[in-house]
Amino acid sequence: MRILEKISEFVGKWMAIVVLAIAALSLFVPKSTLWIELSWVNYLLMVVMFGMGLTLKLSDFALVFARPKEITIGCAAQFIVMPALAFLLSKAFGLDAALMAGVVLVGTCPGGTASNVITYLSKGDVALSVGMTSVNTLLAPILTPAITYLLLRTTVNVDIMAMFLSIVKVVIVPIALGFVINKFFGKWTTRAVKVLPLVSVIAIAMIVAAVVSHNAAKIISTGAIVFAVVILHNLLGYGCGFGLGKLLHFSTSKTKALSIEIGMQNSGLATSLAGTAFSSLAMATVPGAIFSVWHNISGAILANIYRRKE
Repeated sequence: MRILEKISEFVGKWMAIVVLAIAALSLFVPKSTLWIELSWVNYLLMVVMFGMGLTLKLSDFALVFARPKEITIGCAAQFIVMPALAFLLSKAFGLDAALMAGVVLVGTCPGGTASNVITYLSKGDVALSVGMTSVNTLLAPILTPAITYLLLRTTVNVDIMAMFLSIVKVVIVPIALGFVINKFFGKWTTRAVKVLPLVSVIAIAMIVAAVVSHNAAKIISTGAIVFAVVILHNLLGYGCGFGLGKLLHFSTSKTKALSIEIGMQNSGLATSLAGTAFSSLAMATVPGAIFSVWHNISGAILANIYRRKE
C-alpha cells in the first residue's frame, strides 16, 4: 500500500506533465491509444466523481451556511463569467457549431476538482474552494443544461432533459455514493483517498487519450484557433476571478481561491456531455479534452505565481 501511495503522490504532483504526454502521444501517434473507446468516457468520469465523493464531509457543506456571501458570489461568478466568456470567444473567433458547442459546454460546467489542489498549492483559502466546487457541482444538473440552452438554442439542438439525466448519472450519483461510503466507512476511505490521485490521473489521461486519438486528424486540421480559444478562456477566467476578488475587497487567500475556481472547469464533464448531448457533432468533444490538458498546466504555473503572493 505504501508503494502505491508514493506512486500516487508522484503522479498527482506531475499530473500536468503526465496528461500532456498522453495527449501528445494520442495526437501524433493516435493508433497508440485508439484502443480506449469513446464509450468509456462516462464511466471514467464516474470514477473521478466517485473519488471526489470519498473526500467530502458534512463540514464541506456546512461552509455554505457559515460563509453564504462568499459561496454565493463564487457560484454566481462561476455560472456567469465562464459561460459568457465561452460564448463571446466562440463568436469572436468564428468557431463552427460543433466547436462552439464544445467551448460553451466547458464554460457552463462547474469548477473542476483539481481547483482544490491548485488552491492548496497556491496557499489560497482551501475551505472556500472546496465549498464552491461542492455547491457548483450540485447546481450543475439544473444550471448547466439551462445556460447551455440559452447560449446555443439558435446554433444547435440542445436536449435539456438528456443533459440533466446525464449529469445526475455521471456526476451526482457517484459523488453521493462516495459521500455515503465515506460517512459510514471513514476508516477505510482515509486510506483509500491516499491513492486517489493515481486513480484520478489515470482516468483523466484515458479520457483525454480517447477524445484526442479518435479526433486526431480533425484536431490538427482546426489549426491554432481552437487552442487559442481554450487558452484564452482559461486565462481570462483566472483574471476575472482575481479582479472580482479585489473589487469586493476579498483577502488575498480568498481572491486566489475565487480566481482558480472560476478559471478551472470540470472539462471532463464537458467532454462527456458533448458526446451525449451532441453525438452528431464529433468535434464538440475536442475543446473539453484540450481544456483538460491546458488547465492542469496553467494551474501548476499559476500556483507557483500565487504562492509567492501573500
